[in-house]
Amino acid sequence: MKRRAILSGAAAAWPPLAVAATAGGAGGAGGARIASGEKVFRYAFNFAETGFDPPRVSDQSSIRVLAHIFEPPLAWDVLARPAKLVPLVAAALPEVSENHRRFLFTLRAGIFFADDPAFEGRPRELTAADFVYSIKRFYDPALRSEWLYRWENAKILGLSELRRRVLEQRKPFPYDEAVSGLRTLDRYRFEVRLAEPAPRFVHEFTSATLAGAVAREVVERYAADPQAHPVGTGPFMLHLWRRASRIVLVKNPRFREQRFAGDPAEGDTAAQAVATRLAGARAPLVDRLEFDIIDESQPRWLAFLKGEHDAVQVPVDLASLAVPGGRLAPYLAKRGVQLDRQLSASVTHTFFNFDDPLVGGYTPQKVALRRAIMLAYDSALEARLVRSGQAVPAQSLIPPLCYGADAEMVSEMSRPSTARAAALLDLHGYVDRNGDGWREGPDGRPLELRIAFLPDQRSRRLSELWLKRMSAVGLRVRFEVAPFGEQIRRSLAGKLMIWGFTWGASSPDGDFFLGLAYGPNADQSNDARFRLPAFDRLYERQRSLPDGPERLALMRVANKLMLAYVPYIAHLHEITNDLWHAHVRGPMRQPFSSDWFRWIDVGPQPA
Repeated sequence: MKRRAILSGAAAAWPPLAVAATAGGAGGAGGARIASGEKVFRYAFNFAETGFDPPRVSDQSSIRVLAHIFEPPLAWDVLARPAKLVPLVAAALPEVSENHRRFLFTLRAGIFFADDPAFEGRPRELTAADFVYSIKRFYDPALRSEWLYRWENAKILGLSELRRRVLEQRKPFPYDEAVSGLRTLDRYRFEVRLAEPAPRFVHEFTSATLAGAVAREVVERYAADPQAHPVGTGPFMLHLWRRASRIVLVKNPRFREQRFAGDPAEGDTAAQAVATRLAGARAPLVDRLEFDIIDESQPRWLAFLKGEHDAVQVPVDLASLAVPGGRLAPYLAKRGVQLDRQLSASVTHTFFNFDDPLVGGYTPQKVALRRAIMLAYDSALEARLVRSGQAVPAQSLIPPLCYGADAEMVSEMSRPSTARAAALLDLHGYVDRNGDGWREGPDGRPLELRIAFLPDQRSRRLSELWLKRMSAVGLRVRFEVAPFGEQIRRSLAGKLMIWGFTWGASSPDGDFFLGLAYGPNADQSNDARFRLPAFDRLYERQRSLPDGPERLALMRVANKLMLAYVPYIAHLHEITNDLWHAHVRGPMRQPFSSDWFRWIDVGPQPA
């Protein structure tokens, strides 16, 4: 789930920032003081992390941390708009066959993992075998990775078959067994072969979550708790982790020499200024990243105002104080605070569990119920009352900045009507049969919607809006409140009737959002458990085509099927407002990456 105007000033000339604080090893408190002269960047996440083992995490807080520890072969250019692929630990962009079924990656030599006891005191070089092992881990049934579908959808030759055999035989996953679709060619080259064409398959290799290299020795040494022992080749390494409270990363002494490079578009003066300022800068620019977990928006905002944090993503419920009318508040401007405001490539949605006997199903009655709920809810009202205007109504799940988004589309997602919702319910037999003011189902049974929420202030305001809108059409609702991690687990187990959250794009393509309704992705990203063969065929066909009119037409037909059956209500595309204190310098946030803290710099704080 992964934002802005430039931050001006010269970074290279700053003197170091002296900070004093306590620190300790991963997983516990310590007493070592930060060395004098260290540069420290401090930030807060708005919900707790789950850990730092790539196949096992899906929350934004964890992903942002591990993106600075693990590295995939490729990355997105920090400044290029539209997005542009560049090598990261690869020596160059991969060689791709004409039919988009064979991909050859070549790594740079001389890249090393951070030191760890698992390496027995020897420097450990990154090799092609590390990527082969890291990808195979997603297929290991013992890990139960939520991200497996991203690899399985690509149909890497032999890996899904190997997984099925392991499941049937109930044996440990044979990591050393060769498969034709994923193999090392030599120390620095590995090859991937697919059963079907996948023109955008290389996008998967920009994600540290999907393709960040882990070392087998580390995974096996810390098998009891791999979430607490991330060891990668990235610019930082884990120094302290107090679960759901505090995370500290420190500079990786083994990190290679990486100099800033960006390719801003002609005429993009903001990006060009960043490129000029960071030209020749070596990553990382700070010695230490400190992250606090602060669920509620008010204390997170106050911590920024008091200078306890160097930057903040403005909580939406406080946007009227920070960015009234979309402009930086004068009292913040006087303090030198900087604003970076963007429409993000994300979508806030609500899903219906199609395995649920009340809201799921494909019959006209079930479709009518979901459409009535969609019409009864008012996303524009949510944007105004709950999100302080920091979002725009969505017409479908495909967000801005992504291929396949239709700027001209206007759908019922953005045209609420309680009158139309009530008429639709009446027409299909959802009426009040006993006179208690609440509708029953067509079979006369009680009708109660169970909607999941998080235990935070914004969720409470959202639940009030849902209650008001559903009550207006005679639909009874009950709320099920639990932390994010618990709701994710319940969703994956198919135990939630209705829930919603935000998906952020990890690449500039709409395929991922269509994939939320792809049948084989049920139990993974397809939280709705929507299974429609006609949709699946459209999805598979567009996935195999290069970008162009034919693919775009298929994407739009598939999108309309989702709008018709309503497995999801697409609510909003968020507007993000990042604020930085005057002493902070950094590039604009890359919309499809999570590792941009490697280019953050800090100078002396004003008195």
